[in-house]
Amino acid sequence: MTEVFLEALPIFLLIFCRVTAFFVVTPIFNHSTVPAIFKIGLGFFISLLVFSMHGSNQAMIIDMQYVLLIVREVLIGIMMGFIVYIFFVTMQTAGGIIDMQIGFSMANIVDPVSGVTVPLLGNFKYLLMLLMFLMMNGHHYLLIGLMDSYLYMPIENQWFSRMADGSLAQFMTDAIISSLVIGVQVALPLLAAMFITDVGLGFLAKTAPQFNVFVIGFPIKIMLGVFLLFLLMPGMAYIFEKIFSIMFHTLEQMFGIVQGPPA
Repeated sequence: MTEVFLEALPIFLLIFCRVTAFFVVTPIFNHSTVPAIFKIGLGFFISLLVFSMHGSNQAMIIDMQYVLLIVREVLIGIMMGFIVYIFFVTMQTAGGIIDMQIGFSMANIVDPVSGVTVPLLGNFKYLLMLLMFLMMNGHHYLLIGLMDSYLYMPIENQWFSRMADGSLAQFMTDAIISSLVIGVQVALPLLAAMFITDVGLGFLAKTAPQFNVFVIGFPIKIMLGVFLLFLLMPGMAYIFEKIFSIMFHTLEQMFGIVQGPPA
């Protein structure tokens, strides 16, 4: 029994490293209000499930090369979680752009997760996206994707070779650019409305100089921005659905770059 345990322990620890690293970065699971004991326990039981399906027939010796394997599994978990994170941050990016145009950028709030100031509307949209993700059982799909990652990226994968040839660096660059583009696209309708408002205020300043556009411009832009925000709110569900679809597709692309589909 002791020999079986010692043979299974190295494989289980590698699985546990990937799972816990994923939870450290991924939204929902990385929230400061989620107890650390819950994250460790959830990671432990998921690692047991993954080990029973993909690791029970493998064996490994703990040596100096084993340290590199631990580093590789941690990097895989962090990168998977980071991909999910950057697509959630698109809402904060869009909200930050909108806040700057409306005038809410002076009222930033502190994010309890990261400990830094975030835009007001960006945090609102981020929490709304998080709520929609939970309503759609997206966290279940994340866990399924984490477990299925061992089909595409088993413990013996080609991570370091993909780092050496630049495939992963190019992939991460494309993913970050894609998330930024999505954030700008989400903010584009309100950006266009604020631009038209600025043009109108500019004409007003030229035709009626007695009006102080700096005094009347702020409340007009705030009221118009909030009105358009609530007017566009029903369409946010469709936007969130598209972002989630792109996010999971990006994860699949990462699986394919590292190892490819199972034989």
